[in-house]
Amino acid sequence: MRSRPLLLILAPLSLGMTGCFFTGVESTPPITSAEVRREVPPATSEDTLLAHFGDAPLGEWKPGKELTVTDPRIALIFDITPEEGEALDGHTLLYRGLRESSGVTGTGVTDLVFGTPGGTRDYLYRINRPASAIMQSGPLSVPFTLQPEVAREVDKILRGRRLYILTSVWRDDRDTPVRGRKFVPVTVDSVSPGNLLFPLKVAFTDDRGTGGRIFMHPGAKDTAPRTFSDIFAVADPRLKYPNISDEHWELITLGRVRPGMSTLECRLALGAPKEVLRGHNGSYLRETWTYDNGRYLRFEDGLLVGN
Repeated sequence: MRSRPLLLILAPLSLGMTGCFFTGVESTPPITSAEVRREVPPATSEDTLLAHFGDAPLGEWKPGKELTVTDPRIALIFDITPEEGEALDGHTLLYRGLRESSGVTGTGVTDLVFGTPGGTRDYLYRINRPASAIMQSGPLSVPFTLQPEVAREVDKILRGRRLYILTSVWRDDRDTPVRGRKFVPVTVDSVSPGNLLFPLKVAFTDDRGTGGRIFMHPGAKDTAPRTFSDIFAVADPRLKYPNISDEHWELITLGRVRPGMSTLECRLALGAPKEVLRGHNGSYLRETWTYDNGRYLRFEDGLLVGN
């Protein structure tokens, strides 16, 4: 009675594997990526280092507060022409104050007033709530802008600091991926405003003199994608794995695997798989890991035999 579920589990693997049909194998259901990652570790110093940084609430805004325009679509919120939006892209806006009035339905609305350095024109961003309600709603951000003071404050914390980077996908100034190394020491050169998706740009240099960039969010872990604890460690990750050989560790830093590496080493090199299929025949355990990009790894008794 076991032969039918066995074929259902193993048949999708037959196209990419040879000699992998098991006779009399007991198998387990697929393990999803959610199950692989279900353990939640306790908060660390990486989780808390930048947790309190982020956009300020309106109650803390003072006239002269700077915002950097990150997208010409700012024309949409200021009710100006696309050409005027293009002209503002990349430039600084200064907060001048707020004006309260009644909307078309009689409810209170608030206009935030901005201008450019040395300019006399006002740009209005309307929020359909009274100012008192906005003050109580926490951090405030204006679409298509960044608050550069956040980058300046984070720069004070990180500049010159030695950290360990957790990803080999580094970036250039345009946020284009470039190949780097992970789990290696880097020194932070600067933190500056990032882009519309990731407000901070961290520039760094590794222990071999190679520079890179990482775009990230400030704030606490899990409040946004790619926060500090997703990217950096304050202590050397190598110290957690004294049993991994230097040869295998070098492959891990490059995001590479080869036969003979353990499941732990492969997980460190490539990350957690999307799905894990397991089976055994009484002699040894076989696993197949599948990744989102279609790559798969095959293990026997916990050691990589094919990829």
